[in-house]
Amino acid sequence: MSRFHKALNGLLIACPSVVLAGCGLFASPADTSSTPAFHNAAEWPPRIGPAGAGRRDVGPDEPVTVSLRDRDAGIRLTDVTLTDAAGRRLAGDLSPDGSRWRSTGSLTAGSRHTVRVDAEDGNGVPARWTTRFATASAGRTVNVTFGPATGTYGVGQPITAELSVPFGREKARARALVERALTVTSRPRVEGSWHWINDRELHYRPRNYWPAHARVDVRAELRGVKVGDGLHMGRARPVSVTIGSRFEAVTDAGAHSMTVKRDGKVVRVIPVTTGKPGFYTRNGIKVVLDKRRSVRMRGTTIGIPGNSPDAFDLNVRHAVRVTRSGEFLHAAPWSTGAQGRANVSHGCTGMSERNAAWFFENVREGDVVEVRNSRGARMAVFGNGYGDWNLPWATWHAGSALSAGPASRSAPPAPARLRPQSH
Repeated sequence: MSRFHKALNGLLIACPSVVLAGCGLFASPADTSSTPAFHNAAEWPPRIGPAGAGRRDVGPDEPVTVSLRDRDAGIRLTDVTLTDAAGRRLAGDLSPDGSRWRSTGSLTAGSRHTVRVDAEDGNGVPARWTTRFATASAGRTVNVTFGPATGTYGVGQPITAELSVPFGREKARARALVERALTVTSRPRVEGSWHWINDRELHYRPRNYWPAHARVDVRAELRGVKVGDGLHMGRARPVSVTIGSRFEAVTDAGAHSMTVKRDGKVVRVIPVTTGKPGFYTRNGIKVVLDKRRSVRMRGTTIGIPGNSPDAFDLNVRHAVRVTRSGEFLHAAPWSTGAQGRANVSHGCTGMSERNAAWFFENVREGDVVEVRNSRGARMAVFGNGYGDWNLPWATWHAGSALSAGPASRSAPPAPARLRPQSH
């Protein structure tokens, strides 16, 4: 009887209920003594590294090797699989003669791993041996903070991801690995893409607005997976977002009118006033950032001298904010004579107390507000709120590290510029 068949007989003694295919025998990579039936066999079980008797944790960057104890025994390795605790299979190369296997990628930090070795003798009789080991925790991790918080938002709400470690444009491969770890799923399914805003922040949006009443789940997978030198994916709290009805407010600054639609149906047409010369309201698509029952607005906070004819200091009611620099839609009872007729504000969209109260009660964060036919500049894509929808889809998608086009094609972040607030 060959030594290989003796080894297989030994396997049957160790695991009498398993025939030839073997059983799962678990140990650290260097501790084969837990399989006593094979301990004295010359050629089986194989050697599995990293070496080190009694070692429990393996460095995530250490290669795993599998080799035969006796290359002349007529045995050859037929397959080796290395998987982490999440079931992801790590890459490796098997030598042409079936005598050695070596992992080619990094292990998952802080995870249990399973090595399954399949072999056969010269007559094709198979055998299998399995072991498990644990890797050490990562020294440096990339933690992810998702936004917005779990809740209900409008159809224009982008998903945001803020990284604890920067990834410059020169780290294209690392950016791609990080992006693959960030998963957005929606019901119903839509086409969408991440876009790198800067070295630490990504935004995700669909090609078109989110479908009304959709559910969006955001999470980071691949925890412990290497994404750079000594750098592995770390913690990320998942987020679940519910999308409300499709609520859109479109202001025609030239006609001094705002048309409000819900799910495609016009529900209200509101006379408004927008920015006067020198304070023109920005054109473009904006997304509601928050709502405030009352906001104190002062011209001095944005550089208007207190003795200027444009100075103001007012408590404004029913304020809906659409830029970080202070553009709101709000009640402006002092300008009711101009609403629907002329543009007299300092950049905000003003309306009557009654219309502003209605708008405040019906709008939510993430809803879409668009301004057309103003003489103002275009809404900044990034840096002053969510101007994400002002980028064409092709340009947006090109800002993904996983797109076919280079990341350099994406629009550079635009700095926020303070604009005078309305009164």
